[in-house]
Amino acid sequence: MTSLKFKSTIKCGGCISTVQPELNNLPGVESWEVDILHPDKILTVNSSTGDSQSVIDALKAVGYQAELLQA
Repeated sequence: MTSLKFKSTIKCGGCISTVQPELNNLPGVESWEVDILHPDKILTVNSSTGDSQSVIDALKAVGYQAELLQA
């Protein structure tokens, strides 16, 4: 499993509710969480595929942005 971290524009519980169906339905996504208290609103996605672009595209489809953070 790959852990991907993104800087995101997800900033509140309502935002999380909006992106939840998108992220839950992505192939390979095992789990995810957002640290809305972090200044960069860090989204961590645990994925069996490691496909960061599909996460970025899924968020964009519902009006949010994400940028992959390099380790």
